[in-house]
Amino acid sequence: MPGIGRKTASRLTYHLLKAPPEDAQRLARAIQAVKERVRACERCGNLTEHSPCVICQGARRDQSVVCVVEEASDIAAIERAGEYRGLYHVLGGRLSPLDGVGPSDLTIPGLLARVGDGQGVEEVVLATNPSVEGEATALYLHKLLVPLGVRVTRIARGLPVGGDLEYADGVTIAEAMQNRREFGT
Repeated sequence: MPGIGRKTASRLTYHLLKAPPEDAQRLARAIQAVKERVRACERCGNLTEHSPCVICQGARRDQSVVCVVEEASDIAAIERAGEYRGLYHVLGGRLSPLDGVGPSDLTIPGLLARVGDGQGVEEVVLATNPSVEGEATALYLHKLLVPLGVRVTRIARGLPVGGDLEYADGVTIAEAMQNRREFGT
């Protein structure tokens, strides 16, 4: 499983083997229940038990702003920051020709439909990851969205809070310099 290395997998295996059979069965039922009940939101692609999801139904959400993310897990990271109040659109990945992922493998048509169908979307925030593939995806989306008359923005990148300049790579420092702003704003 992603994020679980060989050592962690071994510890989990030994733990489950030592546990009473009912604990393993309870875990299996919980996994099965998640697979049966959780699905993608019909509007944004977020993972939810009820579609449309809580975010899409949120009365206090700014309906004029849509933040585009690669995966549903990215929504949780943005929500933890507590600054964004708009809606989301989950692409389901990023363009990666070497891995065989093209535009037809992502939910790009749904995004274009949301923006172009008169639902009042005024801004699309591209929040793809700062990888080669994420940048290519953002550039591709930008070219598709601009003709629709919507404002297209990109999340800023740079140094993390608590990070030391001496340990940052050159690209990160360059991005921080390019995305600088007035002090105190």
